[in-house]
Amino acid sequence: MPSASELCWWIITLVCLYASCHVQSGEAQNPKEVILLDSKAQQTELEWISYPPNGWEEISGLDENYTPIRTYQVCQVMEPNQNNWLRTNWIEKGDAQRIFVELKFTLRDCNSLPGVVGACKETFNLYYQETDSEVGRSLRETQYVKIDTIAADESFTQGDLGERKMKLNTEVRIIGPLSRRGFYLAFQDVGACIALVSVKVYYKKCWSIIENLATFPDTVTGSEFSSLVEVEGVCVNDAEEEADNSPKMHCSAEGEWLVPIGKCICKAGFHQKGDACEPCGRGFYKSSSQDLQCSRCPAHSFNDREGSWRCDCEDGYYRALSDPPSVACTSKSSRFCLSGSAVFTREESHVVLCERESVVKDVNVSRK
Repeated sequence: MPSASELCWWIITLVCLYASCHVQSGEAQNPKEVILLDSKAQQTELEWISYPPNGWEEISGLDENYTPIRTYQVCQVMEPNQNNWLRTNWIEKGDAQRIFVELKFTLRDCNSLPGVVGACKETFNLYYQETDSEVGRSLRETQYVKIDTIAADESFTQGDLGERKMKLNTEVRIIGPLSRRGFYLAFQDVGACIALVSVKVYYKKCWSIIENLATFPDTVTGSEFSSLVEVEGVCVNDAEEEADNSPKMHCSAEGEWLVPIGKCICKAGFHQKGDACEPCGRGFYKSSSQDLQCSRCPAHSFNDREGSWRCDCEDGYYRALSDPPSVACTSKSSRFCLSGSAVFTREESHVVLCERESVVKDVNVSRK
């Protein structure tokens, strides 16, 4: 029968295997995750609460860069009726309602341990406790809510050590909805041989985005798996909401933006370029937000500024006040037809509207 020290040596060896084979590759953080706790990233002692003191033990290893990693192990399989607890430090949840707990661990195959089959287990239990503040270093089992019993998909044997096989298990559990400011996690060992290699706690959010010329802010996901959080967008600079079509998006439980509704459009004098509205250049104009692009100034008109919604007539040229900005300016001596037999004749500061050569009425004119 193996001694307790031999069992611990097996676990430590596997932890070192994990450090050399897995940590060196690194794990990119999911951009949708907000990390609340990552034990693998902490190089100093974790100093979690272990009860009784001879149960869970904090051990350290080195990755390929000789950076310390902290893990916990327990292997009290020689005696029955084990009840070893490990509790994290207090975790402030921020704006989260739904928390993800990712556990990476190794677990010894009980059948590979002669003489301990009756006492050995191949599961452990995960708990949590909600609080508004830290509660000190006491650990009261009755105050914890069970999340789940955690079992290994793969367990290791002594032969795996000789072959340098790393059977690392990853399990993710979800807590929520949460209503207090923070919480503790706790792990209950009932007689297994476990190395808790890493504990990561996080929540998901939809990160800020610009869609259809509207900005949508960082948004925490809802409390349920099927939740869709509706978010109203804010138009970017120099844009306005399209009539009766306000921009909205929905943040899914997985941290993805879905179902875009409505949009913003660039104001008069501005046109869209990428996710922004830029002013029309000199010599160009855009008279309405409904227009997509800036247009070159009509004949005999100009502007010497950016962001114009119209162009001014050159000296000696005019257009009627009722004319749209797209109409060219004309000189006071010119004649032209508007429609049918109606004709404009420019005289001084007025345009005389004529029909069949007889004067009908005067129409004010402008250089603008």
